[in-house]
Formats: sequence, C-alpha cells, structure tokens
Amino acid sequence: MRARFAVITSAILIAVFAVACGSDGPASTPAPTQQPDPTATTEPQGPTPTAEPQNFTVAFSDKSRIESPDVPSTDLVELSEGNNGFALDLYGELAGSEEGNLFMSPYSISLALAMTYAGAAGNTADEMAETLGFTLPPEQLHSTFNALDQLLAARGEGLEPDQRFTLQIANSIWGQDGFEFEQPFLDAVAENYGAGMHIVDFARETEAARLAINGWVEDNTNDRIEDLIEKDVLLPDTVMVLANAIFFKASWTFQFNEELTADGPFTLLSGETVDAEMMRREDFYAVSRGDGYSAVEMRYVGDETSMVVVMPDAGEFEQFEESLDSQKLAQIIDGLEFGNTELRFPKFEFEAKFSLPEQLKALGMEDAFVPYVADFSAMRTPPPELYISDVIHQAFVAVDEEGTEAAAATAVIVRPASAPPPAEEFVVDRPFIFLIRDIPTNTVLFMGRVLDPTSG
Repeated sequence: MRARFAVITSAILIAVFAVACGSDGPASTPAPTQQPDPTATTEPQGPTPTAEPQNFTVAFSDKSRIESPDVPSTDLVELSEGNNGFALDLYGELAGSEEGNLFMSPYSISLALAMTYAGAAGNTADEMAETLGFTLPPEQLHSTFNALDQLLAARGEGLEPDQRFTLQIANSIWGQDGFEFEQPFLDAVAENYGAGMHIVDFARETEAARLAINGWVEDNTNDRIEDLIEKDVLLPDTVMVLANAIFFKASWTFQFNEELTADGPFTLLSGETVDAEMMRREDFYAVSRGDGYSAVEMRYVGDETSMVVVMPDAGEFEQFEESLDSQKLAQIIDGLEFGNTELRFPKFEFEAKFSLPEQLKALGMEDAFVPYVADFSAMRTPPPELYISDVIHQAFVAVDEEGTEAAAATAVIVRPASAPPPAEEFVVDRPFIFLIRDIPTNTVLFMGRVLDPTSG
C-alpha cells in the first residue's frame, strides 16, 4: 500500500504548492543575466537563482518580463482549476501504467508545455489546450501564468531566518544556432515566462548541448535532478528544448520529534505488512473523513502551503484511485476541519522518471507528436515543419521530521519533420506489362504489354 499511498500524496502536494516565478529574466541584449532571489528574506535552502551556463549566448527578446500583469482573480481560479484537472488526469494515466512508487510535478509539465503551446496553431493548439486544461484564450492564458508565478514567488516572505522555506521555478529555452524562430513566440515566452533562448549547436555539438541543459537543471534543483536528458535522446537535428525546473524545501509548521520516530507496521496492497519509520506528533491538524477515505493536511511554515494526504479505506485503494477527480479533490479539501490529532506518518524518499508522449496522446494531445501533422507555425514558419519528439519528466521527493524537499524538471524536445528521402530513380527502359484496374473492387479492366513503344 505504501507505493500507491505516496502517489496520491505527491500529486496533491504539487497541485497545491509547486508554483513560483521563472528565473531566466528577459533582457534586450544577448548577455548573461541573473535575477534576485525571490526567497532572499528567508534562509536559503535550495539553489541560488539561475545563472546562465558559461560559454552559451542567450538571445533574449527585446521585450521585458511584465512584472505586474493585470489579471482578474477569476482567471487565476480558472487556470488553477485547469491545471489541477490535468494533474489528476495525468496521474490517472501514470498510475494505470506504472508500478510501485510514483512522483511527478504536473505543474512543471504544464509550464513547459505552456511555453510550447505559445508556438502552436490550428488543431495542434486545440488538442494541447483541451488536454492541458487551458480554457483561457492564449494571450490571457500566458498572462495569467505570469501573474500566478509572481503571486506565488512571494511565498515565504516575512518568515524568520530559522523558518526554512524555498520555492523556486526556472524556465529556459535552448535553440539551434542559426535556426530562426517567430518573434511573437520569443516575445510571449520572454514577457510571461522570463525565458531567454540559449544558443547551442545541437547539429555539431549535441553532447555539449545535452550536458549544458542537464547542468542548468541540476543548478536549479539543488542537484536533486541529474541527467534529465540521457545520452542519445537529443539528435543532431534537434532544433529546440524547452526546460522547466522546480525546487521546493520547507519545514513543517509542527515538526516531528525524531526521538518519537519508531518502526511501525505499514500494510501493503497485498495485505502483507512491512516495518516503516513512522513519525509521530500530537497537535491540531485539519482532518477530513468521507465515503471511502480519510485525509489530513500538514502545513508548512507560513501556513501558505501544505501537504494533503488522502488514505483510501482498506481494500478500496484501486477503486478510490480510479474515481479521484477534481470534484472529489475539492470535496476532500473543503471537508478539512481542525482538531486535536495524534498523527503517525511514514518517512519516505524516492525519485521517478518518465517519458510522457504516450500518456499525453492518451489524454488527447496527439497531433503535436506527429511529423507533418503537428502545427507549430506560430513558433517557426515552415519549412521545416516542427513536432515534439519527447517530453521527459523527472522528480524527487523526501519527507522527514523537519519537512519536505521536492524537485522536478521537464524537458520538451522539438525536432523538424524528416525531409522526404531522395527520389529513387525508376526508368522504364525495357519491355513491360501493364494493366488498368478498378481500385475499390481490385478488378482488372485492361491489361497488355509493350515490347516496343515506338511501334504503332
């Protein structure tokens, strides 16, 4: 049971708090830049703000990031509802195909694909919006992502130095040297996601580009996400990689006493029990109980973020997991009520990695992965036509007596559709037989031969 229990916890955890501001701020010149740390008012516990990789030019749009977008609160609510709906849909796809522990950051995936969506058009854009839960018009959507980032960048401000809290998101784009992208696309990601275009040479220095992207991810996840893009994933014809990295580390509002942690039984789905390190604390926690489940909320310092743990009743895990949707999640959270609670909760730590094209296709995002069908004309005017060749996601989580550390990264890899192979010569210069047929019925209507095409 531990494996599946951790899955529900992580999915809701990220849906609740894994959002913050990007850190590749746009500039008007292709020079490395560095933005101030949004968590500077607290004791730093994670990576420092994004520093540009050495020896790589960053070609920014001449547009600056919009610092205070005017976004109605209703748009923020609509965006969050769509993101959470996608989180649960994707969780359902992964839970049905993966075994054992599972952890992901659906927001990281949403954010990386939102940048990609800025370059989509036609049916490709429609499918992406439907799959990802993007219900706002494109310009409004990107502006709302920007506003959400900046609102949540303030999480942790005003805390005392000993109240440890870090929440950081970084976005970046890596493009092939000499490959021209549409200016409105570059402007959109600069203004709303703070992402500049790192100029690399996938064609001749594929491995150097891969190492640079992986290094950027490591720097922005406190080295928790390593080797996100493995060897041979990037090919010389890669033209762009859109990357997102998230790092979160926070202490519980009510920390557990290590001296009270002791081995205790944890019942697996099979009914077998194992000894787990069970933390223990008696305090006022918000608890919710409903048909087929029990839930508890554990808050982090500042009381602005939390982990919501949902435990299905014994013997009902699979049924509950399959039925979990946005409406049920809202019911669980709305039912939370504070009360004196003796909480026992297992320590755990693990990581997970996925290639997501099949899951995204199953949710309805099909055209984006099909060469010559995908429409990213808002990103690059053909030729060549572009498509997504892979979406890679990796995540790490550790929960102990002090709090939680979580990191995740997503890479969207874009390639050109392969050019048609060179024409193969076929010369009819010898006697031949020919026929004329009806294709639907495969009926031969005429048949003959030509021994000399010059003879009447």
